[in-house]
Amino acid sequence: MSSVHIHPAVDAGLKPAAADFAGGTLSCKCVRNKVTVSVTSQCAHNHVCGCTKCWKPAGSLFSQVAVVARDKVAVTANADKLRTVDAAATIQRHACKECGVHMYGRIENTAHPFFGLDFIHTELSSESGWQPPQFAAFVSSIIESGANPDDMGAVRARLSEIGLAPYDCLSPPLMDAIATHTAKAAGVLR
Repeated sequence: MSSVHIHPAVDAGLKPAAADFAGGTLSCKCVRNKVTVSVTSQCAHNHVCGCTKCWKPAGSLFSQVAVVARDKVAVTANADKLRTVDAAATIQRHACKECGVHMYGRIENTAHPFFGLDFIHTELSSESGWQPPQFAAFVSSIIESGANPDDMGAVRARLSEIGLAPYDCLSPPLMDAIATHTAKAAGVLR
């Protein structure tokens, strides 16, 4: 096993999803009065992400992010502790004011291809059975977070070793979904 550490949830390998998994509870890292979020479905498009906007556990090169339908996400405790990280960002990331953990992200722009999906960090759940990460997105962006450019070959090799195809964008199916949405909005496709 490589000495490159991607994220604690994947460094020891990927765990399979549980059949008929129906979601769980996400909790922030506060010792008391935790923010909790109920997710009532399995996630999709789980991936590790190198972008500079997503919350990452301390010492991680990547975040781990998945999506679920917006109507399957509800804040169940201490909603008053949430704040929007960047109101101008496409994804409105809602983070705990005390511990800084991003609890969920939401796109409010109804014209966006991913409107209706919320972004979650499944490692904030104590339940096992979530879909494991499927790929690595925005790999080169870890350089913007301080990763040494000379280490990128080793990072990509480690991602591949774990079973996560490294991309410097989203996965091909998600990029196809964005292009399809854009083409339909422009009237190119029906």
